[in-house]
Amino acid sequence: MKPAPGGILWLLGHELRLAWYGAAAVGKGGKRRPGMVAIAAWIAGAAALHLFAWSALLQVRRGGVDPMLLAPLVTLLLLLCATFMLSMALKACVLALFERGDLDLLLSSPLPSRSIFAVRLLGVAAATAALFLYLFAPFANAALVLGMPGWLGIYVVLAALALLASCAAMLLTLALVRLLGARRTRVLAQVLAALAGAALFLLAQLYNFVSHGDGGGDMQQVLAALARHPALGPGSLLWLPGRAALGAPLAVLGLAVLAGLAFAATVGRTHRFFVHGLQQAAGSARTASRPAGAPVFRFRASLFDTIVIKEWRLIARDPHLISQVLLQLIYLLPLGFLVLRSDAVAGAATGAGLALLCSSLTGSLAWIAISAEDAPDLLASAPAPMRTIRLAKLAAAAMPPLLLVALPLLWLVVGAPLAGLLVAFTTVAAVLGAALIVQWVGRPAPRSDFKMRGKENFLCTMLELVNSLAWGALAWLLPALAQGASGLVPAGAALALAAGCATLLLAWLLRRRHP
Repeated sequence: MKPAPGGILWLLGHELRLAWYGAAAVGKGGKRRPGMVAIAAWIAGAAALHLFAWSALLQVRRGGVDPMLLAPLVTLLLLLCATFMLSMALKACVLALFERGDLDLLLSSPLPSRSIFAVRLLGVAAATAALFLYLFAPFANAALVLGMPGWLGIYVVLAALALLASCAAMLLTLALVRLLGARRTRVLAQVLAALAGAALFLLAQLYNFVSHGDGGGDMQQVLAALARHPALGPGSLLWLPGRAALGAPLAVLGLAVLAGLAFAATVGRTHRFFVHGLQQAAGSARTASRPAGAPVFRFRASLFDTIVIKEWRLIARDPHLISQVLLQLIYLLPLGFLVLRSDAVAGAATGAGLALLCSSLTGSLAWIAISAEDAPDLLASAPAPMRTIRLAKLAAAAMPPLLLVALPLLWLVVGAPLAGLLVAFTTVAAVLGAALIVQWVGRPAPRSDFKMRGKENFLCTMLELVNSLAWGALAWLLPALAQGASGLVPAGAALALAAGCATLLLAWLLRRRHP
């Protein structure tokens, strides 16, 4: 039986249907529902996850391990999931408040605003929980078949964590609207989402920065000391989420009640401000007032400099793009710290990481500066040489990544000249290759398609990927080759160099013909 139109279940079904079709592109002619190939891939992935869960739980059962002893480990895993849930929920809240464009229609209908806000929040929670249920529900299903029904608490725990993360994200978004206004909130929430998604990566690298031993002895001593502490045993309240996931009835009930109370409080106390935030969002596109006095034009002496500054200024004026590129910059931080260390860590892996991340960042900036040019016809008809314009756009995309890693590379060259020069060579080659590939085979597209650029131009995406992997592999192998390594290392380095050069040659042969 279908739910009555206008009810909460009817609205919730609409939200889930939008999530299935791709909520960000509904109404914009973009995404459609997943095709049969995507559905088949999801089914195959779910089958593989069930097989993995079955084998893992069989080992636990044969070893006679009490599942509750795994509560600390499961709790840490759930905290990791909660961090990414918060990141996803922040993005979903920004989408719900600023980008969907359907709330004004809903609020002008006879539906109560409380129901609209409750359904929108439930939709955010459902979309947030979907990925984690896909990944971890196979453990609950396999445990049920193996005679451990308590593990079905995984469903409740993941749903409760997603609801708590969604409530926190919505409250944070609305609080930012009150403090900063709708326009700044949109940008800041996206930046916070990127930071939340990368925070755990940075924390995971913290041990690499502070450890100096050859093995994991320090970490084992820390874990042993924590295990001996009476307040940190398996029965501690700190591990309540893990015990709930493993089937402790009171823990499951407590977490479900906490999530329900948080949802009721969020809906009851903030649904009116939700409407106010929507009104601010609708009126956020204000036209800037004209500056007093006559306009002042500042032209630079060089056309090259003018175009480079123009591209950087356009990127700086689009905080939405900055927030999307910010995540790549965050991942550069651990590599920068690793370069400053004097041990062997700042060697092959660091060079490969710099090549991969710098080429990825260059590809994004090149797509913004070249493919997403807003006035290509104007530039083509300008009384200026197109060669200079194209070189300036390439420089605008390649210079920021190289400037970001200039100091770490200089430090590496001073500490280990040969290794530093090899890392610098592969990084520069990867950056220039990524920029040239976008210029040669990139397709014009609006800036709003930044997230979809990989699907819109498959050839350019694959060439960029091969370029990054080739120069990253060469950066990994060159230090060993410089130290006289034999065997497969010389052949692998030659193959990586050939792949990088062949990728550029193929991109040049397939280049778009400019008028």
